[in-house]
Amino acid sequence: MTPERKIPERRSRKARRTRDTLAQAAFELVLDRGLRNVTVEEIAEAADVDRRTFSRYFTSKEAAALDSLRGDGDRINAALRARPAPEPPLLAYRRAVLDWLADPGAEPWHRRPRIFDLLVVAEEEPTLYAVFHHIRVDAQEDSVAIVADRLGVDPRQDIRPAVTVAAGAGALLAAQAAWVRGGRPDALPALVAEAFDALSADLLGEPRSAPERHGAPDQYRDAPGKDRDAPEQHRDTTSTTGKAEGTEAIS
Repeated sequence: MTPERKIPERRSRKARRTRDTLAQAAFELVLDRGLRNVTVEEIAEAADVDRRTFSRYFTSKEAAALDSLRGDGDRINAALRARPAPEPPLLAYRRAVLDWLADPGAEPWHRRPRIFDLLVVAEEEPTLYAVFHHIRVDAQEDSVAIVADRLGVDPRQDIRPAVTVAAGAGALLAAQAAWVRGGRPDALPALVAEAFDALSADLLGEPRSAPERHGAPDQYRDAPGKDRDAPEQHRDTTSTTGKAEGTEAIS
């Protein structure tokens, strides 16, 4: 390695250490004293840098406090890229999230000290929650690109990748909200599995012949000798299993 390459690499490592130090200081101060009782200047002082240095890395104390969560979206997306190509996209997303939760080396939320406490605070502080939302959106944009690549489609023309990620990320968000409100730090994996289960046949099994349930036309409600294609007949094909035709439980 040439000296010219070593200098940028040293600078990069130093910048990463400075960012991590600031993020850790913000994380600890916010949890110890509360978001509203912490200033950017105090975070910079705790990290032994000045305010200007803080501003080079973060736009706000909220962004600094939540910086440790940004890498989790990258870990989930790495697991999503590694899923077998034949897996249906939503199943692949579910298993990527569960792979992340089961990997001690990835330090998922329920294994990482005080992340539970941080997310509890985020639920209570609107400005903190707004930054958390932006972190999730950034990760989801990458997830959409990964799913689109798996399907071999252009996500600007095909809505399926965005729908897949919105559903999967929504299940994860619902599980996270139930987790922090339930007060059981070890319950996250079970809640994530439960949330994804809710995306299976239990919710997707609604018959398409909804008009019959909500005041169907007379020819379907009263006519004798109904045609085989009438909605009631379609409903019978799905009711024996409790699943909509073509819908698999996401497990």
